[in-house]
Amino acid sequence: MGLPGKVTLLRQSEFFRRLLSDDLFWLAAQAGVYRFSGDEVAFRIGERAERFFIVKSGAVAVTRPVDGGEIREMARFEEGDVVGDFDFARSAEFDAQAQAVGPSTLLVFPDFGRTMGLLASERPDVIARILLRSVAMISSRVRSTQMLISENAPWVRELRRQMYTDPSTGLWARAFLDDELPRLVSAPTVIILIKPDRFKDLCDRFGHGAGDVAMERIAGVLNIEARRQRRAWALRLRSNETAFVAAGCGFEEALKIVTRLSRAVGDIDLSDVSCPGGFRIGISASMAVWPEDGADFKVLVEHAYGVLMRAWRDGGTRVYRVRPHGPDHVACSIDGAVFGLEETGRNPGDGSGPITKTGAGS
Repeated sequence: MGLPGKVTLLRQSEFFRRLLSDDLFWLAAQAGVYRFSGDEVAFRIGERAERFFIVKSGAVAVTRPVDGGEIREMARFEEGDVVGDFDFARSAEFDAQAQAVGPSTLLVFPDFGRTMGLLASERPDVIARILLRSVAMISSRVRSTQMLISENAPWVRELRRQMYTDPSTGLWARAFLDDELPRLVSAPTVIILIKPDRFKDLCDRFGHGAGDVAMERIAGVLNIEARRQRRAWALRLRSNETAFVAAGCGFEEALKIVTRLSRAVGDIDLSDVSCPGGFRIGISASMAVWPEDGADFKVLVEHAYGVLMRAWRDGGTRVYRVRPHGPDHVACSIDGAVFGLEETGRNPGDGSGPITKTGAGS
């Protein structure tokens, strides 16, 4: 590999990201690129961290023994990832072992046979700048490095899945919407919040078990719709309130989605847990399009929740759209009923802000 290729790899590390090109090319000349065979070890537990590694191709698994002597994979690093630079910055000993997963190519800095002491004697100015970066790295990377290792650990991935999943319905939980979803969406993204109508009546008449069954079947409806979309998430917000988020969809597609959801929820058969002939539920819903209806994703979700509660309190079986910028007319066809514009304004006391209010038209 030539020096330009090495420079590109070195920029993956925080040590070198802000250095001048002249410094980077000199440092690249002090690095080596090696082919590691499958399971070949890059470093072992207890070795002094005199160098670190950048994955050019393949993968590196970081393992550590746990109670009982079992060797557990703590993290896996792939193309472009940096391995061992935090221990290198601290001049510490490695507390884990790193080995190639299949044939892999790694950049090694400094190259085998070179030390930081030797490099410092040749270019003290460059090495001083790296040492300053290492101090900053130690102070800023503790949390991010721990998160990187944690997020790649299989047992932590499972723990995160459980933390972000509603156990009753299998839908994504509200915490997922707050913590993860804002960084996963891309403009435009549709946000649909849903509250089933007559749900309290169902529970009062037939017990909370009937409500649990209804929520499981509503979750099934949302998951079916999520599979129709290229990138979509079905979530449970709280109690019987759910959400559907679809990236890459605008308002016209949102109308189609909410219509399908309304009809599918209305068709849910609850005859096995309710009265003969079944108990039918409808939905109240609010819709918003990010970033058209609001630049802050989390704030827009809260805004849409206020609008949802307005739709539900106004009698249900209707859809309101968050409209922060004027009285645009919105018409939605839900279960054969057309909902048209009645008024636009701010609903005091519920935090919903300006909305387009819709009601059943003739």
